[in-house]
Amino acid sequence: MARHIVPEAEDILDKTFPVLDKGFVRLIDYLGSDARIVQAARVSYGEGTKTIREDKSLIDYLLRNDHTSPFEMVSLTFHCKMPIFVARQWIRHRTAKVNEISGRYSIMKEEFYVPEAEQICLQSQRNKQGRGEPADESLQKLFYEELQSVQQTSAKAYRRLFEAGIARELARIVLPLNLYTEWYWTMDLHNLLRFIKLRLHSHAQWEIRQYAQVIFDLTRKVAPLTCEAFEEHWQEGVKLSRSEVQALRPFLTKFLDNIENLDQKERERLKEKFQMD
Repeated sequence: MARHIVPEAEDILDKTFPVLDKGFVRLIDYLGSDARIVQAARVSYGEGTKTIREDKSLIDYLLRNDHTSPFEMVSLTFHCKMPIFVARQWIRHRTAKVNEISGRYSIMKEEFYVPEAEQICLQSQRNKQGRGEPADESLQKLFYEELQSVQQTSAKAYRRLFEAGIARELARIVLPLNLYTEWYWTMDLHNLLRFIKLRLHSHAQWEIRQYAQVIFDLTRKVAPLTCEAFEEHWQEGVKLSRSEVQALRPFLTKFLDNIENLDQKERERLKEKFQMD
């Protein structure tokens, strides 16, 4: 099968999609599509792509049952610009190939992320790693004053150091975490969906959620059937523990046959999943 071209993806290649105040995401290349996934899944049968309906059913089955290797046949490459503190969360997804701009070779641009007022919040009392209630105007003012002071001081120190002849690799260490960095980022579709699932979650930091949403929107252009199955089973679906299944089984046994808008095939699948007669 030749390199598959997706017209919707071709239309957005190299286009810049803004994120935050100075960041962006660009899809610069992709390899494969939904068609590549179904071809890989059917390779043992020697069959090629069938109808869209059959492809959709197969992709849905694969994702629902965690048969993920066919999704690794597709990869996407993005050019991304984000604050350093976002990049440090992002890089924890270690299955990607990454090439980041180097402060050893380049003089870093003095571009800093400044949150909008509604994103300046107090520490959450329930979530130790997240935000809580919005800060009042006096605290917002304090935040902006301190942030501006740090940015200006750090930028001046950085310029003074490299202009004085200090190596760029040393001068850069005075720069703050809200400085913007850039990288090329390549990941196979299976692991990309896992990135999106984690980074679109409400517990993820707001800033990285903005990037994850744009990346998901662009990924949908490449593999729309896969993204639809992802929403159905990974993003909006729920996995239950053994104890939860045992607790729910009596209720499902009683009410399953009365659930509306549920076709017979799905009804039988649920009975099998919950080991119900």
